[in-house]
Amino acid sequence: MGRIELDGLTRKYGDVVAVDGIDLDIADGEFLVLLGPSGCGKSTLLRLIAGLIPPTGGRVLLDGEDITHAAPARRDLAMVFQSYALYPHLTVARNIGFPLRAARLPRAQVRRRVAEVADLLELGALLDRRPRELSGGQRQRVAVGRAIIRDPRAFLMDEPLSNLDARLRQSTRAQFRTLHERLGTTVLYVTHDQVEALSLATRIAMLDNGRLEQVGTPTEIFDQPASVFVAGFLGSPPMNLLPARLENLDGRVRVRADGVEVDLLLDGPDGAGGPGGTIEGVEARNVVLGVRPEHLRLTDRPGPAGTPLLRGVVRAVENLGAEEVAQCAVGGEVLQFRGARPLGLAPGQPVQLTSARDHLHLFDRESGRRLVWRARQDQPVSSAPRA
Repeated sequence: MGRIELDGLTRKYGDVVAVDGIDLDIADGEFLVLLGPSGCGKSTLLRLIAGLIPPTGGRVLLDGEDITHAAPARRDLAMVFQSYALYPHLTVARNIGFPLRAARLPRAQVRRRVAEVADLLELGALLDRRPRELSGGQRQRVAVGRAIIRDPRAFLMDEPLSNLDARLRQSTRAQFRTLHERLGTTVLYVTHDQVEALSLATRIAMLDNGRLEQVGTPTEIFDQPASVFVAGFLGSPPMNLLPARLENLDGRVRVRADGVEVDLLLDGPDGAGGPGGTIEGVEARNVVLGVRPEHLRLTDRPGPAGTPLLRGVVRAVENLGAEEVAQCAVGGEVLQFRGARPLGLAPGQPVQLTSARDHLHLFDRESGRRLVWRARQDQPVSSAPRA
């Protein structure tokens, strides 16, 4: 078992709130990633769970037991640090087996468990080496092995791949994913790397300024961001975000901005389509219109009535190998359009871009929260609840 529950967990440093009333339920066997920019509170949250720093308020529960004030050694949680924290004078075998020796287990049992863990992590040929003789990826696996050998109820990992180069990070991610599938142990993993989060997590918890912005599967977080912050953090390049105005004009809900025309709903009352649709009760408001660069496409004609249309001028084109990213000035904003190379665009060239309406996102400009609409007359636009 390894269910972790956070109940209003808070940590303050004077007037600075590093972790602000976090409520989070991490299921047994789940791989949950805490994702956010540097300084958002994710590492502080991990250390609160580990017991390395005390909370200002709230509780931490492990399988229903309140461990908020329990010593770190009594929490049955294994921590994997960014810096590996290996003993430089000990061999790989002795580094891995250190927790069992500290617990005074019989030598034969320690040797057997070290061999099992080394085999799991493909470290069998390295057991007699010392950390200075290992690559970064090998050192990280030794650190993970030292955590695994304890057979904890959950693993806490604090940016364990940040010291590795890009190629090694990719291969080690795959090893972590396979390892979690084999062990089935709860993992709480901290990173600022969205690729790590999207490829490893069963769920992602997005943090900003010590608060939870959104919790969901990688697909939910990417496809239905709950706020402007989440939308602007995920994606490479991230989502285009344009200030606009939501209006109810002539029975249509329309989003307008300089160089942008979008009719959100055109379905008639009978569901047959056409320009007769409307939404009762929709009030004009300032919004942010979002669309991902990969969801835009070039068009040379206005298209059917209501088709989203963005008019602009190409500023620059970036070659990414198999793809290109064009920066386009639309009104007073710059958006990015991503597609297969070659796009056939050049700086100074006027362009028209469009997108399927179900790839468009709306956010309230004041609160930054997602707005939800449905393609029916009797379902008005509403704000998405905060995670």
